[in-house]
Amino acid sequence: MKKILVALSGGVDSTVSAYLLQKEGFYVEGVYMKLHDNPPYHEKNIENVKKVSSYLGIKYHILDLKDRFDEAVFMPFVETYKEGFTPNPCVLCNRSIKLGALLEFAKEMGFDYLATGHYAINQNGFIYEAVDKSKDQSYFLSNIKKEALEFVIFPHGRRYKSEVKAIAENIPPLRDIARQKESSEICFVEDSYLDILKDHIDTQMPGIIVDKNGNIIGKHKGYMHYTIGQRRGLSVNGAHEPHYVLSIDAKNNRIVAGLKDELDTKEFEAKDLNMFIDDKKFEAYVKIRYKSLKTPCIVSIEGKRAKIELLSSVQGLAPGQVAVFYDDQKVLGCGWIV
Repeated sequence: MKKILVALSGGVDSTVSAYLLQKEGFYVEGVYMKLHDNPPYHEKNIENVKKVSSYLGIKYHILDLKDRFDEAVFMPFVETYKEGFTPNPCVLCNRSIKLGALLEFAKEMGFDYLATGHYAINQNGFIYEAVDKSKDQSYFLSNIKKEALEFVIFPHGRRYKSEVKAIAENIPPLRDIARQKESSEICFVEDSYLDILKDHIDTQMPGIIVDKNGNIIGKHKGYMHYTIGQRRGLSVNGAHEPHYVLSIDAKNNRIVAGLKDELDTKEFEAKDLNMFIDDKKFEAYVKIRYKSLKTPCIVSIEGKRAKIELLSSVQGLAPGQVAVFYDDQKVLGCGWIV
């Protein structure tokens, strides 16, 4: 019997993963990761993990990864905002923690596989988009190490979220978990990321807003309050048309703003590539944010850097985000936008 360790978050996706894998005949154990200091958050989730484990008759582990999470995910999150970029902590977490440190733990404990509640398909050494496009997490998984894929199972890749919830609804001990509120994408942000940042850096730093030519056109309350493409909260003197954040100059505490069409971008570069193919030049589709549409492009790679030429322009290109390359629904690789 193959042994599988299931990452249990206390939510419905991981709970149903454990249930289904046990039904398939795996020997299942669960593991809950403590990634940050929030006792009420952990208490609630661990109570759910205990309930699930008791119902299934499985062992569970509690793994304290706070120090590693702080180093690999949390502090880079803070530093990225400090530099005026837009961070993507979930991508870092999947590589370093969920399918990094946790996978190491699974192997050390003698498990054959690690399973998570991610919505994605792992097939033939590649990640594919999930069937449920509204829940697809292939974008966030694009930066994991290729060699991790042979040990990882995503039970929900071919299911819709509604199916997963229906399974839990039909199992009395799991019904409450199915009905609880969905957790936010960034687990350590309860309300606003600014609440996190203000404990580490000064977020109230009034400065000037300029146009592309350097002319002063307004004032801002601190560059950390803004991201590329943002319109809300931007005050521009005498503007008759909406203005958007075009770029952020953290060093000089300045924001460059302009009209919507000034956001158009037709080429950019990405660094620190994580590729699942060896091609150095290829046609693909690229997503520049989790919620963005895929745009056709030509990718040219040299070393650990890529130049991406877009066949149609995109808006809201933000340094610090991840550009993910797709061949239809298959992830070819990714890189960090610069």
